[in-house]
Amino acid sequence: MKQAEGYVLGIDVGVTNVKAVCIDAMPQPGPYQTYERPTHAERADWPSGVAELIKTIETINGPSRGVGLAAPGIAHPDGTHIAWMQGRLAEVQNLNWSEFLKRPVPVLNDAQAALLGEAWVGAARGSGNVMLLTLGTGVGGALMVDGKLLKGFSGRAGHLGHISVNPDGELDIVNTPGSLERAIGNCTISERTHGRFETTHDLIAAFEAGDTEAARVWLMSIRSLAAAIASLINVVDPEVVVIGGGIAQASYESLREPLARELERFEWRPFGRGVRIVAAHCGSFSGAVGAAKNALDKSEL
Repeated sequence: MKQAEGYVLGIDVGVTNVKAVCIDAMPQPGPYQTYERPTHAERADWPSGVAELIKTIETINGPSRGVGLAAPGIAHPDGTHIAWMQGRLAEVQNLNWSEFLKRPVPVLNDAQAALLGEAWVGAARGSGNVMLLTLGTGVGGALMVDGKLLKGFSGRAGHLGHISVNPDGELDIVNTPGSLERAIGNCTISERTHGRFETTHDLIAAFEAGDTEAARVWLMSIRSLAAAIASLINVVDPEVVVIGGGIAQASYESLREPLARELERFEWRPFGRGVRIVAAHCGSFSGAVGAAKNALDKSEL
């Protein structure tokens, strides 16, 4: 099906896959088409695959109104590129996508883009104060305050996975002791289960099957998550907390109930009600949707 004239194209570059959405934003954002291809991050020329994907999509749908891109790392304040990214996707650092693709391409951190997407058409639609956490290999995050993404002085605001929930814990990749990422991220699952489980999905499956040790590890992770969320609520006072990422998508019910119980204990509720906790609606395409929204916003300036 050919997209209506004026669609916006959003690209989300991940270590494993590049995801894209075409969304017609006029007069209101409607259903969107999705596309996906492997990143091939092991090859230094992987950015050419992004260009090929855009060419394929525009061959099918006609020229887009604009293109936005999301990627891991700290985006430069001018939105032209990712200014800091180490350890994976090294080629993304300092790559000016507008110059590379020969068209205007505003760039946003992937978690910030995911929040923008969820606030535009997803689980936080209509909300101006939102916190997002993505639970996967690591723990990503982003914050929206009074309708604006909180980026901070250097662009690193919202790295919620790197807050400490245990000051005596091991240092994480940015030297935070006992971080939330280490407490629940898939990157430490083998360590946290003494080699018994290789993935969080395996841990949760065992928990759901009634495994006592799996329950201990999983519920301890949830307790850390709840403590982090309760603390962050006190800092930014969100209307809604959106939880996404591969762990939440695969087993949200196994996350939701124990998290609610822990928040009953930890959350400060001065008006007698807790902050809404919801699952991400756009799933793994939240970042691509947010990249499209960012492109739309920039085109209207």
